[in-house]
Amino acid sequence: MDVDYKPTIMELPASERPRERMRTLGPQALSTVELLAIILRVGVGGENVLHLAERLLSHFGSLSGLARANFEELVAIRGMGPAKTAQLLAGFELGRRLLAAAPDERPQVRCPEDVANLLMLEMSTLRQEQFRIVLLDTKNRVLAIPTVYIGNINTSIVRAAEVFREAVTRNCAALIAVHNHPSGDPAPSPEDVMVTRHLVEAGKLLDIEVLDHIIIGRGRYTSLKERGLGFD
Repeated sequence: MDVDYKPTIMELPASERPRERMRTLGPQALSTVELLAIILRVGVGGENVLHLAERLLSHFGSLSGLARANFEELVAIRGMGPAKTAQLLAGFELGRRLLAAAPDERPQVRCPEDVANLLMLEMSTLRQEQFRIVLLDTKNRVLAIPTVYIGNINTSIVRAAEVFREAVTRNCAALIAVHNHPSGDPAPSPEDVMVTRHLVEAGKLLDIEVLDHIIIGRGRYTSLKERGLGFD
């Protein structure tokens, strides 16, 4: 038996095929990988479309990283020809236009749990630490969630200029820092507290309020604001 053999989508049980799952459970029940697989439609020789979708997310670090990729970057990936690249870019652009056309329908952050609900499913399974920022308007509605860093998050690499660059560009009123602990334990480290304090002070200078710093573990999260860590 070939241990490297990967079944095609049609060889999977119907209950595991993305389109069938969407039909029976609705799109909200599907993972990011499954939704991407539906857009991409087919895989490449020796690799089904689910594995192609996983590889894309891994290559670009996250869904937001994938959404920032341009045509040339995407078409250079094995299995991503011009047609798949165009389909994927069209899907992302429709999402952006929907947000722009209906700002009142953007998710609104009222408490740390709202942020955890937005990001827990994806970030709790990441194998590397990722540092993201939830950019908010004056009504605490989500404008974007860019990934700023991938790798060990500490005070030596987290630069205020990098964290606040897009917030300044988008004229955001506030932001929430979010990162994950691949260990699964969301307990904040001393460095997490130092990073938080550093960002809060930088936000005061830029008139962009840092509302919270949330750490996501496996099925759990910690709000540094609720614990009074890094916020004077």
